[in-house]
Amino acid sequence: MQAKSTGFTLIEVMVTVAIVAILAAVAIPSYRNYALRGKIPEATAGLGAKRVKMEQFFQDNRTYAGATAGNTDAGASKFFDFTAAPSGADSRTTSTYTLYAIGKGSMAGFSYSIDQSGAKSSTVTGVSGWSGNGTCWVTRQGGQC
Repeated sequence: MQAKSTGFTLIEVMVTVAIVAILAAVAIPSYRNYALRGKIPEATAGLGAKRVKMEQFFQDNRTYAGATAGNTDAGASKFFDFTAAPSGADSRTTSTYTLYAIGKGSMAGFSYSIDQSGAKSSTVTGVSGWSGNGTCWVTRQGGQC
């Protein structure tokens, strides 16, 4: 009589390891992009709220001068720093501005902006598969808005 062996052969274990490695190679980049896309609304929502504040200030004062100082709360966001850049003929008649959300930490390389006319743009540098777009806020790989 022959004794019955139990367990797995080396080939079976190697095939299982290969399948797990292939699944991980596909899943990890997909998860990374999913995580990046989940952090982008922090920038777009922040810029939208700050733009509303800028327009409210303009309605009250007929200038953007002085409004930009209140729209640079860098510590309020975990993944983005917000800055404002006014422009105009002189400091009393500032007629234009641009608000920026600059990525930090895991969102480094992402930059979003909006100006007084509502023109949106985004720049993405150093993030594999992502590119910026000069006419909208990028929310997906390849410069898709």
